[in-house]
Amino acid sequence: MITRRNFIINTSLAATAVLALPSFAFTMNRKEIGLQLYTLRDELPKDVKGVLEKVAKAGFTTVETYGFSIKDRFWGLSPEELKEILDDNHLKAVSGHYNLGSFLYDGNTSELIASIEAAKTLKSEFLTVPWIDEPFRRNSEDYKKIASRLNEALKRCKDAGLKLAYHNHDFEFQKYNGVTGYDILLNETDKEVYFELDLYWVVYSGNDPLKLFNENPGRFKMWHVKDRDKENQNLNTEVGSGTIDFKPFFKEAKQSGMIHFFVEQENNFEFSSFESIKKSCEFISKNVI
Repeated sequence: MITRRNFIINTSLAATAVLALPSFAFTMNRKEIGLQLYTLRDELPKDVKGVLEKVAKAGFTTVETYGFSIKDRFWGLSPEELKEILDDNHLKAVSGHYNLGSFLYDGNTSELIASIEAAKTLKSEFLTVPWIDEPFRRNSEDYKKIASRLNEALKRCKDAGLKLAYHNHDFEFQKYNGVTGYDILLNETDKEVYFELDLYWVVYSGNDPLKLFNENPGRFKMWHVKDRDKENQNLNTEVGSGTIDFKPFFKEAKQSGMIHFFVEQENNFEFSSFESIKKSCEFISKNVI
């Protein structure tokens, strides 16, 4: 017979066991696996409803949008229409990549304002800057200018109840007088400007995500999880099929500050794109978290 006292003791022991096993505790708190929808950029504009249904069936619970513009909105859909499709499939767009080039380079706010409104309509948590065009990142002063604009964008995002993040590629790790562009962005921005760390690009650039976590604890609220092909390291592959061991990174998720992560595969699909994202999702669920 299970008495109330035994139940409390057993429950306390179970809780202690969870606390003693960080990876297991992380699993208990991390029931969501996200997908950066850019992975399905060839399919999505043709059939948003059908594609998002398949994303949900593949096991994903969150997504990160891309491609919003004032003219075309989300592939011809208004933010309200996209939100309805997401809701129908029990998907949350917790972040979105928004092209803020006109604001970052020229200070024009129209794109930023429209992006903030779209992100609010989707009930997103983060508005994420995905890219800096090459002419605007040629030296340290360029990066300082971008950092200053990110600080300005942060104020507008905070006023709207959003968080701001910046997503890296490999070019940010080029050095200027011994300092990388990424270091400048980290050091010159407000501590509430967060970073979405693309693990593939960090490894590709020859850098160590764990070192970044240690030096900048709490700044990397989101990750992109994409693997590096064994044969051609310039290409991606399904997570678990490549050369990157993600377990050490997830083990330090708390130090990183990570609260959301997204599978992404930009190229090199060995299977159909839908089969590929399903394989990545299953690998992460069974072997990583």
